[in-house]
Amino acid sequence: MSLLRIEDLATSFFLEEGELKAVDGVTFDVREGETVALVGESGCGKTIVALSILDLVPSPGRIKRGRVMFRHENLLRAPPEKLRLTRGQEIGIVFQEPGAALNPVYPIGKQIVEMLQLHRGMLKLEAEREAVRLLGSVGIPQPEKRVKTYPFELSGGMRQRAVIAIATCTHPRLLIADEPTTALDVTVQAEILDLMQHLQDEHGMAILLITHDLGVVAQMADRMLVMYTGKLFETGPTKDLFEDPKHPYTTGLMDSIPKIGAGRDEPLEGIRGSVPDLLDLPEGCTFHPRCDLAYVDCEQAFPEEIKVGIGRTCACFRSIKHSVELR
Repeated sequence: MSLLRIEDLATSFFLEEGELKAVDGVTFDVREGETVALVGESGCGKTIVALSILDLVPSPGRIKRGRVMFRHENLLRAPPEKLRLTRGQEIGIVFQEPGAALNPVYPIGKQIVEMLQLHRGMLKLEAEREAVRLLGSVGIPQPEKRVKTYPFELSGGMRQRAVIAIATCTHPRLLIADEPTTALDVTVQAEILDLMQHLQDEHGMAILLITHDLGVVAQMADRMLVMYTGKLFETGPTKDLFEDPKHPYTTGLMDSIPKIGAGRDEPLEGIRGSVPDLLDLPEGCTFHPRCDLAYVDCEQAFPEEIKVGIGRTCACFRSIKHSVELR
């Protein structure tokens, strides 16, 4: 059963230079209790998808069309007060940089207390006790002292744990985690991922994980959505996409993962070129200038998304051609 359903979502930024299409016709769902990873290179529109879901796109950005159905209600049509409550009570969010998500002039504990009072209706003393418990539950040592600590006094890993405590203190149905481990060292990354999985198991929440780290995807995600230049190029179960990617872009991402046992002198595979300027996208499939398998059709139109297996889709002319040949 779908908890979140995104339908034909399009978000653009209207600049002096023209319209920048950050998200262009994206459709996907997140089911109860599952983890879905939205992956792709930086600049592909992943974070704007998250901000669009919460109707937090900054100016001069604007959601042009689409629906964001959360528990069968379109959040883009919800009254402001209803949307504000949904953001805190039922949808939590963890941003890439925890320092930017925390108010620097208030102690950590006060920020948790405010959430508990607003969204769980707790009295101040009750909320203060719960804040201590929450900090302890996310692995922060001496939580009774840390509630009085300001964000700048904590390490990056501790700040991220505090952000997770705030985001999950209302037991949300959905947690949106936008690059939650990027700024952390490898050991702390593993601890944060373990914490998120523990909280997911404890509360039964779904997770929309936004990342470019395929190692994190392999560990966490049930399904993955491959995004490039504002569009979804391939979707499906994580195991299937790792073992048998259908789109050349997905294949390129998989080939870029360092191989265990590879020699030091063995070069890493990579995708040639870089993500194009979203204000000046190439005609046709936007990946064709970087694709070694492109042919004339790829330069003329963007391919439709088709089913390529159980629970799998792909937007590639070669997949369409192969599908036709199998009929």
